[in-house]
Amino acid sequence: MTIPTPSILTTLTRRKAGTIAQITISRPNKLNALNTPLLDSLPQSIKKVSTETTDLLAIVLTGAGPKSFIGGADIAEMAQLNSPLAARHFITKVHKACASLRDAPVPVIGRINGFALGAGCEIAAACDLRVAGRNAVFGMPEVRVGIPSVVEAALLPNLIGWGRTRQLLLLGENIDADEAFRWGLVGKVVEQDALDEAVEGWLARLEKNGPLAVRRQKALMRTWENVSLEQGIQAGVAAFEESFVAADGGITEPARMMGAFFQGQVEKGGS
Repeated sequence: MTIPTPSILTTLTRRKAGTIAQITISRPNKLNALNTPLLDSLPQSIKKVSTETTDLLAIVLTGAGPKSFIGGADIAEMAQLNSPLAARHFITKVHKACASLRDAPVPVIGRINGFALGAGCEIAAACDLRVAGRNAVFGMPEVRVGIPSVVEAALLPNLIGWGRTRQLLLLGENIDADEAFRWGLVGKVVEQDALDEAVEGWLARLEKNGPLAVRRQKALMRTWENVSLEQGIQAGVAAFEESFVAADGGITEPARMMGAFFQGQVEKGGS
C-alpha cells in the first residue's frame, strides 16, 4: 500500500475581482495531523501566495478528505520529544503556522470539514472566518496526554469567553459543530455537502468590498489586539486617512467606490 506524502496543496482560482487561494492540508491517512514537514510548509505556502499573487482577495484553508480539517499536532512525533529544548522547538513551529494565518494580508476562511482538535482547533481560531460542516468536532485534548494547551489557544477567550475556554481546556472534552456555533467559535454551520456553497457566499461578499479596505481592516484589527483603546482609535484614524492617499496620482478606492455608489443611486432614481 502506498502511503500519501504529507503536503500543502495550493490552488489558485482567478475571479473577476481577483484571485482566491485554497490551501489544503493533505495527510488524510493521519486525519491531516500536523507533523514537522507540514508545520514548516504551511507558513511558506501562505507567504508565497501572499507575496506572489498581487490581486489576492482571500485564502481558504481546509483539510483533505471528508473526515478531518486538522486532527491536531502529530502525537507520534510529540511522543519522541526528548528534552525541554526539543519541546520548545516543536511548539514554536505550531505557533508560527498559526501566526502565518493571522499575519496574512487578506482574510483567511477556515473551511472546517471534520475534526479540528488541539493544534487543529488553534489553526481554526487563527482564521479570520470559520464555517463548519455539521460533522465537525472541536476540542483541546492536550491535558489528556499530559501537556497544557498553549500558543494560539490564547485566542480562545476572546472568541468564546473565559468560562467556555476553561471548560474546553481543563476538561479536554470535545464539542460538536452546533455547540461551537452557539459558543461563537464558528460563524456558520452547514451540512457537509454545503461547505463549498457557504464559502462561496462569503467570497462573493468579499468581492463586493474594496480590496484595499479589507486588507487595511484586517491589519487594523490585528493592531487593536495589542494596543490600548486610545491607541486603537488613533490607529483607526491613521488607517482612514491612508485610504484617501492616491497611489501614483490615480483615483483612490473610496473615490472610485463612492462614485459608483452615487452613480447607482442616480440610475435607480435615488436622490
